[in-house]
Amino acid sequence: MSQSVGTLHQQVTGDLYAEVQTFYARQMRRVDALDIEGFAETFTEDGSVTHAGGQRQSGREEMLAGMRANLPRYKDIAVRHWFGHLLIETDPADEATVRVSYYTLVTQTDREGKVSFQPTFTVDDVLVRRDGRLLTLSRVIHRDSPAAAS
Repeated sequence: MSQSVGTLHQQVTGDLYAEVQTFYARQMRRVDALDIEGFAETFTEDGSVTHAGGQRQSGREEMLAGMRANLPRYKDIAVRHWFGHLLIETDPADEATVRVSYYTLVTQTDREGKVSFQPTFTVDDVLVRRDGRLLTLSRVIHRDSPAAAS
């Protein structure tokens, strides 16, 4: 099944766009450095991630347990998450809530410098402002697939 393409319904300020980009740069540098505790702290305490396969993790402790179980697969590789084509919207009913949809590409580089590409995904996040900083409330990851032929 093909993934629907979101469209931007409203323009956000340049300051908010830059803040969201910086938030993701910091969040992904933590996960790429395997700082899973620091990565989990970029989510609300009750935050959730729904993976492309349907597996859902709720709360930081459950996220950390899942990440710890996956750490061995990252031995001897450098992982990089690349985000692009961000669509950012504020919630008209709640100015502390920001909805973001983006594409992601993950690369893995081994000790010899060989780079491999992982499948691409479209991600839908809900960010919330708590104590003046952005945190991820929810993340839903959709594996990209070709559109059905008509």
